[in-house]
Amino acid sequence: MSAPTENLKEYSQQELAAQPIGAWTGQAYRRVVGAIRDQLAVENLTQPHWWTLNHASGAPGTWTRATLTDRLTPYDDQNTDFDAIYDDLIARGWLAEDATGGMTLTEEGEAGRLRARERNLRVHHQTHEGIPEADFVTTINVLRRMVANLGGNGNLPEEPK
Repeated sequence: MSAPTENLKEYSQQELAAQPIGAWTGQAYRRVVGAIRDQLAVENLTQPHWWTLNHASGAPGTWTRATLTDRLTPYDDQNTDFDAIYDDLIARGWLAEDATGGMTLTEEGEAGRLRARERNLRVHHQTHEGIPEADFVTTINVLRRMVANLGGNGNLPEEPK
């Protein structure tokens, strides 16, 4: 799954500074998210499935349909019917709901989450190939600042409680 970088040209700082950030962030988004979605599709999963599996695994029984939907909706770009996602995972035997609506992964669900995690880690490693950690951190901080400058939330997502 390695991407060829041998033809990656070098440019002057002035040439790079003149580049349209929206075009490059859009291209990066489409490539990264596309690669993740392709890998999840191998398990017949979508990103909302993946998000659900991770949240339910990280805080078993804590998330309800309503609280998880509220948490995930800001990240969704596909107008996802989250109830259909939860119903699908329940029908697969990957997710269970208790009497209070708390969702927990089953053994099958955890096994599926771990398989999908391995696939996503391959995309993560490919994406970071040849990029020093300090450069990656600088990139994230620059993007955070741009988001904040344009009125968005530049803070990292909070961990579930």
